[in-house]
Amino acid sequence: MKEKILKLIDSYEDIAIELETGLCKIPAISPDSDGYGEIDKCEFLESWLKAKGFGALERFDAPDERAKGKVRPNLIASINGADKTKPCFWIMSHIDIVPPGELSLWKNDPYKAYVYSGEDGKKRISGRGVEDNQQGLASSVLAAIALKQLGITPPRPVKLLFVSDEENGSGYGVDWLLKNRPHLFSPGESALIPDSGDAQGTAIEVAEKNIIWARFVTKGLQVHGSRPDLGKNAHLAGAELALRLHEGLTKKFSDKDNLFDLEYSTFEPTKKEANVPNINTIPGEDIFCMDMRFLPRYPVATVLAEIDRIISEVKTKYGVTIEYSTPQSMESKPTSPDAPLIKALSENIETVYGVKGKPVGIGGGTVAAYLRNVGIDAAVWCRITHTAHQPNECALLENILGDAKVMALMMLRES
Repeated sequence: MKEKILKLIDSYEDIAIELETGLCKIPAISPDSDGYGEIDKCEFLESWLKAKGFGALERFDAPDERAKGKVRPNLIASINGADKTKPCFWIMSHIDIVPPGELSLWKNDPYKAYVYSGEDGKKRISGRGVEDNQQGLASSVLAAIALKQLGITPPRPVKLLFVSDEENGSGYGVDWLLKNRPHLFSPGESALIPDSGDAQGTAIEVAEKNIIWARFVTKGLQVHGSRPDLGKNAHLAGAELALRLHEGLTKKFSDKDNLFDLEYSTFEPTKKEANVPNINTIPGEDIFCMDMRFLPRYPVATVLAEIDRIISEVKTKYGVTIEYSTPQSMESKPTSPDAPLIKALSENIETVYGVKGKPVGIGGGTVAAYLRNVGIDAAVWCRITHTAHQPNECALLENILGDAKVMALMMLRES
């Protein structure tokens, strides 16, 4: 049976190009990035899936007054399992894309899929979104088509989830679904998110660092540059705060974990907002931001408590007020490298690609965190060339088909 599936998927190149081409024609850009949202692309995908025999389709629309149709759609295609009591296996991809950027850097229209052979002789398809995340989307669909065509019923229910808003925080995508349609998900289920990996197909992301993005506002007293004794230098206090947070948090939360690509936690000052426009004025307000990514063993609350302690000391030293907000604050529970999902994925990667999968942790955040936090084991994996967000984004056809084979085998797993 496995051999039939793999051989059949080898014949799906034209279907892959058809789906990628149709999706590529339709921009699905968030209103946060001056787009109209995902409704047109979702409706195309819905119609395309129906034409291919997918009957069990459900849409869950998150309200958004800014978007076309005033909604951000999320689509589920369900495949019945032989045992409905077994936990569901999800494959989740996203339908939104990022803007194409500077058009002069593109060799072709970014919204017209272009198929070509590279210098290595491998066939590629180019266009905005073809890799991020239409490669994973197409692979999941091809896997399901193969099972349907061969009349195979998977052991457990399988659901393909196509979400909105991944590129801008998932507030209208998986995060919205978990908060507003929680009945769709159950602890003990498992999920594959084909949205990151490496060129060999070995990297299986099972853990993410916890994240805090923080914006610090220091307020003192503005005075002439010649009389610092009459004021309270907000910039000086803010500068010391940035340095003390960087050094103090790095020292306090100093554990290392070689599961991660960068094995230690990072606490980095990043954006600096303008204060006074001239050199000879001591600023009464100063604003800077930090990007903090720390090992999952350190709870967000623990890091915030240390931030508060350091702030208190700086406030006392300089006589200023300091407030801060957290535009993003996220904890992510890891998936065990020994989880059945990870073991099965490793085995199927080796079957298809002849390489061994390796569990890894990353510093960036993905939608997997939302699922892990509600008790769903999640793996982020695909074989990918990493051209996402770049001009001339492209996907290898052999990766689309190869990943579809891995996904089809994952749909057949018993445990």
